[in-house]
Amino acid sequence: MELFDRPTTQAAFEEHSQKEAVVLVHLNFNNPDFAEVEQEFIELVNSTNAKIASIVHGNRQRPDPKFFAGSGKVEEIREHVLASNAALVMFNHDLSPSQERNIEAKLECRVIGRTGLILDIFARRARSHEGKLQVELAQLKHLSTRLVRGWTHLERQKGGIGMRGPGETQLETDRRLLGKRIKSLKKRLAKVQSQREQGRRSRRRSDVAVVSLVGYTNMGKSTLFNRLTSADVYADDRLFATLDPTLRRMKLERTQPLVMADTVGFIRDLPHDLVESFSSTLEETREAQLLLHVVEAGAVNREDLMNHVNSVLEKIGADEVPQLIVCNKIDQLDDHEPRIDRNEDGKVTRVWLSAMTGEGLDLLRQVLQEYFPEQQVEFG
Repeated sequence: MELFDRPTTQAAFEEHSQKEAVVLVHLNFNNPDFAEVEQEFIELVNSTNAKIASIVHGNRQRPDPKFFAGSGKVEEIREHVLASNAALVMFNHDLSPSQERNIEAKLECRVIGRTGLILDIFARRARSHEGKLQVELAQLKHLSTRLVRGWTHLERQKGGIGMRGPGETQLETDRRLLGKRIKSLKKRLAKVQSQREQGRRSRRRSDVAVVSLVGYTNMGKSTLFNRLTSADVYADDRLFATLDPTLRRMKLERTQPLVMADTVGFIRDLPHDLVESFSSTLEETREAQLLLHVVEAGAVNREDLMNHVNSVLEKIGADEVPQLIVCNKIDQLDDHEPRIDRNEDGKVTRVWLSAMTGEGLDLLRQVLQEYFPEQQVEFG
């Protein structure tokens, strides 16, 4: 059985999510945002169409080195698994490879952590060639640290007289295949990145400004993108509905040429491998002249979510790009008059609108005209 013939996380979900239940585990390590983080976890799981059988909670000062949740809590999780006949347990935490293996041995079912869950969702959402390459690269990097789990049936062959070679040989073969595939993906992505850079150089030579939409996932960025560019990008009320980057020309009167970029939404603790794998995509954000930071107008934790987005922007080197806050979904507020907020110097700081109903879109267009006035041609 070859390395890439074995079921991946995505295949595991496709096998189980439609017909079997999953048990969720969310532990509190003195987290003041415990409730908000759990709600996001539930939304992530719902994005996989899995059936949530139960949620196991617990309080700890620090993770248990062997079982993360502690042996007693793992026994409690096991009871939930048996009661619901669950085939999969999802932790809203990142587990080490050894912790995953130890918990799986106790529960006798598959276990994945938060990163594995997010990687699965990204794999489902990727549509373009580049997006699929980026997700596969992130998945394989994640898999490389967990390679031994797929070959636990060979572990007992490592020891004993005359039983030493096969297991180690197969694992080394797997590692070599994995390394070759990762190297191939990086090479192909580098070619795509080179093509993207050519496009950026062409836009710079033509004095075309780039406006990039950023924000927490499920804030309505793609709906706003479609409204402003007359595009037909898929938009839905769920996490990571849009993954692949899209660039479209934006036609506004009395402005210089503009291109709008729609990028993947951010979440708390976006896995490092994903940030690294999507670096070429996020380059559009770093090279933009203006970021439209889309937030949900009525969200009680709006500032907290904005901080998470800004944290990711800092990681990718886009924290110095000017930002305009777009408070979206005002149609969900009782008092939802569209408006423009300005500071003492008259500079625009926020625009309040609804991408769904179109209220306030004229105000955003007005602001973009202020930011990017039509260049005057001087004759001398």
